[in-house]
Amino acid sequence: MQHSNIDPKTRTRAKRLRREITKAEAAMWDMLRDLRPFGARFRRETPIGPYIADFAWLSARIVIEVDGDTHETDHGRRHDLRRDAFMRSQGFKILRFDNLDVINAPDHVFIKIETQLAPFLTKEPSP
Repeated sequence: MQHSNIDPKTRTRAKRLRREITKAEAAMWDMLRDLRPFGARFRRETPIGPYIADFAWLSARIVIEVDGDTHETDHGRRHDLRRDAFMRSQGFKILRFDNLDVINAPDHVFIKIETQLAPFLTKEPSP
């Protein structure tokens, strides 16, 4: 009996993406791990329906995307619009950041993330 509604091809692709992390995704992962003591429980390359979120905190219904050049094409923009609409219909809030911002302005990106996540974070780090 299947324990998930995720297509096996999507699950396999997510596993591959976890192994092939980009420099910007690695930087974002470091930022998100800094929030772990405050209750943030992000997962990398997480299937959500037919799509794969770069980073997802499932219980808080938050997705963080790190966008590279492929998102700047007409095809990429259309795909992102469909994907974002699907994820919003599932109750997710989507935060998007450009690769260059994550790499060149991590403090700025972190402040934006922390501001958006504030309602879900604990005030004090958990032991």
